[in-house]
Amino acid sequence: MTREDMLARLIAQAASEGSDLVTLRAIVEEAGEVGATRTLDRLGLSDAGAQDDIDELRELLKAWRDAKASAWKAAVEWLTRGLLALLLIGIAVRLGVPGLLK
Repeated sequence: MTREDMLARLIAQAASEGSDLVTLRAIVEEAGEVGATRTLDRLGLSDAGAQDDIDELRELLKAWRDAKASAWKAAVEWLTRGLLALLLIGIAVRLGVPGLLK
């Protein structure tokens, strides 16, 4: 018996006998399982290799985040070095170092 069949039987039972709390909970649980299965099927994640695919995507996403953070860190370091170099050049000009070189 498939989940869809089970859900249909539970709904029929609730319609004919009245719906007690246990029947309603079973209907909700079966409906959730059917919906989750349909969603996984539509996303193409219902096969045996789906967990490996998800794990691989998570690793790829983590690598992307690490690379992005590393690129930002490198850009900030280079910007800081450039500003410090400009500051040193400004101090040297202010102290008259270009005049000493002539």
